[in-house]
Amino acid sequence: MSRSLCLLALLVVTLPVAAAASANDEFHVDQFRLDNGMKVLVREDHRAPVVVSQVWYRVGSVDEHRGVTGVSHVLEHMMFQGTDDLKPGEFSEVIARHGGRDNAFTSHDYTAYYQEISAADLGLCLKLEADRMTGLTLAPDEFRRELRVVQEERRQRVEDEPRSLTYERLRAAAYPSSPTRSPTIGWESDLKNLTIDDVARWYHRWYAPNNATLVVVGDVDPKHVLALARKYFGDKKARDLPSRSPASEIEPRGETRLKVHAPATLPYLAMAWRVPSLTTVDDPHDVYALDVLSGLLDGGRSARIERNVVRGSGIASGAGASYSPIARTDELFSVGGTPAQDHTVDELEKALRAQVEALRKGEITVDELERVKTNIRAGDVFQRDSMFYQAMRIGMLETVGVGQAAYEAYREGIRKVTAADVQRVARKYLTDERLTVAELVPEGVSGKGQATRDGKGPIEGQSDVVR
Repeated sequence: MSRSLCLLALLVVTLPVAAAASANDEFHVDQFRLDNGMKVLVREDHRAPVVVSQVWYRVGSVDEHRGVTGVSHVLEHMMFQGTDDLKPGEFSEVIARHGGRDNAFTSHDYTAYYQEISAADLGLCLKLEADRMTGLTLAPDEFRRELRVVQEERRQRVEDEPRSLTYERLRAAAYPSSPTRSPTIGWESDLKNLTIDDVARWYHRWYAPNNATLVVVGDVDPKHVLALARKYFGDKKARDLPSRSPASEIEPRGETRLKVHAPATLPYLAMAWRVPSLTTVDDPHDVYALDVLSGLLDGGRSARIERNVVRGSGIASGAGASYSPIARTDELFSVGGTPAQDHTVDELEKALRAQVEALRKGEITVDELERVKTNIRAGDVFQRDSMFYQAMRIGMLETVGVGQAAYEAYREGIRKVTAADVQRVARKYLTDERLTVAELVPEGVSGKGQATRDGKGPIEGQSDVVR
């Protein structure tokens, strides 16, 4: 199944669904705002006496500039390394002693921190989060240690993973003029020169209640959550936030091609078209149709790429498609994969282009369309079985700026997508003018760069960097 076929299939957890809510149930979220501007969103789920607590900050790599790329992620690491009241690492130790677990993640659009714990200990989580919202110590020794950790992450995840390196370069080529081009983990040269003063300025610039959203899902009463939020966050002062310049891009005027030379044993192809997200699109029906288009290409073994390019012609050992519409900026609609033995990257590109061209011609059956929509509905049911991913959905929608109403609108919009809609967006957006093509050219023999199990590689990129 492709990654993030649509909002409803986003972050699907394939768990048993015996206790899951019906996909027809209204997804109700109680919404509040503290006097200091902090948003509080609560979803009741009383199936177990547990709770998921997440604090989302609307800052990520799209807010960074050259010289400090990766600073959002480095700050995420530092948020666990001590406050005026806690020594380094003690935050997680406290959560663990109470039987919970915690972590954080950074993306292009946001940074978020979470705990999963007994509902009775929600107040503890909020107390600790409020403490580090304004009380971070940022000790120089801890900064140097965590910076080395991040540099090692980059080496392992990007420099030593040639397909990830290829996609990173593709994204940079597809967005030549805006911060959207920068990797969440940061460019290597910027990480080498990042200072603790850079991190401190980032912290004091963006970590404020009026740039944060608290999301709580679980065995709770919304009014009680609001009372706890006021108790622990209510005295935090709002801050004048920097103005955000639109991450606008120059208009694409033609196909961009690049080759990435790296130690690897197999070639790899990544193709990506610049397309709108739910935030930037003029007509949301285009986004719904793009998501269905992604599902037609890569929505399981019966989808076109798997059926025709992998199993049918045998040109690819693995290939797929990806589109994620939840973003603050435009996004990429990607296809790619690894050619099979005795086949070339050129052959694979022609085969993938042929699948896209068939959709541009409107060669879509009713059965195919219904299969994708059925997959989307099934994904929605699975997702609702997890408190964590309910919270993820709430936090992402709120932080990118589309709000909770977008969910029901999306579900209804997907239901209405027709074959003609898919053909229309394929013709409108999947054009050579919007296309960037990156080819991994293997150099030498290395233990790195082996094919992934499905051979697809990171066609969707690495948008989330987890601590």
